Amino acid sequence: MYNPSRGSDFARNTAKFEDATQNPYEPQVGELPQNDMTEKEVNQIESETTIVGIAADDGVIMASDQRASLGGRVIYNKDVQKVEEIQENAALAISGSVGGAQSFIRSLRAEANLYEARRGEKMSINALATISANMLRGGPFFVVVPILGGVDEDGSHVYSLDPGGSSMQDDYTAQGSGMPYALGSLENNYEDGLTMDEAETVAAKAVKAASERDAASGNGIHITRITENNVDIVGHEDFDDLL
Repeated sequence: MYNPSRGSDFARNTAKFEDATQNPYEPQVGELPQNDMTEKEVNQIESETTIVGIAADDGVIMASDQRASLGGRVIYNKDVQKVEEIQENAALAISGSVGGAQSFIRSLRAEANLYEARRGEKMSINALATISANMLRGGPFFVVVPILGGVDEDGSHVYSLDPGGSSMQDDYTAQGSGMPYALGSLENNYEDGLTMDEAETVAAKAVKAASERDAASGNGIHITRITENNVDIVGHEDFDDLL
């Protein structure tokens, strides 16, 4: 019986690697960096921050404190921007390993840019959340616990992500060491149908509540406003500017 794959390029390429030790994917993408940290060392990496995301009727609000600390004991930077644009309608708020988060953001931006270059359109927020979760589970990003927010033709979206590869959409969420305090504030102040301005106030109250109780959070706040065509990130040294 005729076998269409016999003598084909696919068959010849497959035969090359039957007895070889070379990874067939290496010529295209190379090898992924390896994490040589022990499980105990990975577990000691803490997400010392407070980040919040809220889906409003006309966009997404993300808020983050500006403090970077070592174990919540020593403050080594008081003006850290913890939200970064991924594409013009989506942003990522980061908590966890700083180096891992920076690497993850670069990789996710590259994937989003490649998708847009190939297809001529931006990746949907749901697809962006899915690829983010897959990268966190399979990539060398150590402990990164982000929030993804974005706006597309289907509306406003906020996703909680974690290193295990989960992706959970909600109307509002919080991550980091200040999460318990921020979530309590969000539960009290969130209502359905918030405008962007109203959601900004709710987010600011949540980060303020965390900053007052969590030693690893503080030194002001960054507010990020996301619409279908723009990501605007503004820092504030004082919560009074917003409340």
